[in-house]
Amino acid sequence: MSEGTLYDKVWENHKVTTLPNGQDQLFVGLHLIHEVTSPQAFGMLRERDIEVARPDLTHATVDHIVPTSDQSRPYGDDAAEEMMSELEKNVRDAGIEFDDPTTGEQGIVHVIGPEQGITQPGMTIVCGDSHTSTHGAFGALAFGIGTSQIRDVLATQTVAMEKKKVRKIEVTGELGPGVTAKDVILTIIRELGTDGGVGYVYEYAGEAIESLGMEGRMSICNMSIEGGARAGYVNPDETTYEWLAGTPEFADDPERFEELKEYWESVRSEDDAVYDDVVTIDGSEIEPTVTWGTTPGQGIGITEPIPHPEELPADKQETAKMSQEHMRVTPGETMEGYDIDVAFLGSCTNARMPDLRAAAEIVKGRQVHDSVRAMVVPGSQRVKAAAEAEGLDEVFREAGFDWRGAGCSMCLGMNEDQLQGDEACASSSNRNFIGRQGSKEGRTVLMSPEMVAAAAIAGEVTDVRKLPEVAQP
Repeated sequence: MSEGTLYDKVWENHKVTTLPNGQDQLFVGLHLIHEVTSPQAFGMLRERDIEVARPDLTHATVDHIVPTSDQSRPYGDDAAEEMMSELEKNVRDAGIEFDDPTTGEQGIVHVIGPEQGITQPGMTIVCGDSHTSTHGAFGALAFGIGTSQIRDVLATQTVAMEKKKVRKIEVTGELGPGVTAKDVILTIIRELGTDGGVGYVYEYAGEAIESLGMEGRMSICNMSIEGGARAGYVNPDETTYEWLAGTPEFADDPERFEELKEYWESVRSEDDAVYDDVVTIDGSEIEPTVTWGTTPGQGIGITEPIPHPEELPADKQETAKMSQEHMRVTPGETMEGYDIDVAFLGSCTNARMPDLRAAAEIVKGRQVHDSVRAMVVPGSQRVKAAAEAEGLDEVFREAGFDWRGAGCSMCLGMNEDQLQGDEACASSSNRNFIGRQGSKEGRTVLMSPEMVAAAAIAGEVTDVRKLPEVAQP
């Protein structure tokens, strides 16, 4: 088993005891909640007359069902209004801080934690959402949990878990023009498989990872779950500390920041740490990557041919056939030129300021293709305000994009932002399984924000490197 890794250190620092079933009980440093997975858990507490143990370590927002076009109350969707009302009651009764849309702090749960500075290195973080792994970019152990575990954390501020193995994934070299963190993680998932991480947490390292800003690291850690891993993380470094120092949590308290920095440094993986597995990927060989199928693991470089099913391992051939039939793609062809109907720029994977800036550079002075409806959904109200202060909203609007409010939106289609019929979508989100974006006939092609912007302009999947504005990342 692994020794001396960040995972081992933070796990031991938060371990309360080992339970009779062999699981470890861990203290939870931060519990993030939203409107979809928490109501049942609060209901379970009320049935037992149990109060929330640590409201001060619990933080709430609304993201999955919140409308992005019109957030006036009551919401047009009755189910959404009911979930919102229930969350408001629960957090009010428990004394939990809540970033509702009137605060200017609302947004996707995995965007607001990092931008506010409440996500920190060396923490244990849980949330009733699978993409909680995002927070691992800061050197935290961050896990998605189910409703019964949400109940347990609310009641005890602890969670029971089995310790996993640690796989170190080193991405070496320098990323080429037009290649982003999204392309890196899609390549990792393609290489290791959507079930390759089962039983593991992933530690991301190497020059290509270390050269990324925090937003890029978050994109990579965000999709760890798509690779089957329980969590993913990057060791904290000066890039991490520079981000945190500028957040509201620490901007006015440099003394506390320096005190905590000593702990953050102490949890970094040791130079001689022992890993259960090590995988090396040459980052210089990665090109803009898109999916051709209905899992994040069915991806290829933009110039590569779609594989023939018989070329794949036996256990993946039938899935490949069904995916290709659904997506209407032809083996041997590339994805370049694949017609799209919708362009979606958003989600907890890619809706932060660098994502919006990069996409805006692509669309500036151009027009969305006549056959495409395009939308930009910022990851939070803070991101939206910052983008508008830079004039990015006008760039997108002038190009023909719909500029929306913050939320999960078309990533999972729990609000009005959904695919219709068999529409094909160029999406910066994280999942492309059938029905994910609201229509069982809909087709989703995952890609980077820059590639989404290029597809919106061209009306088809296109190689962003062919555009003159693309520079080194």
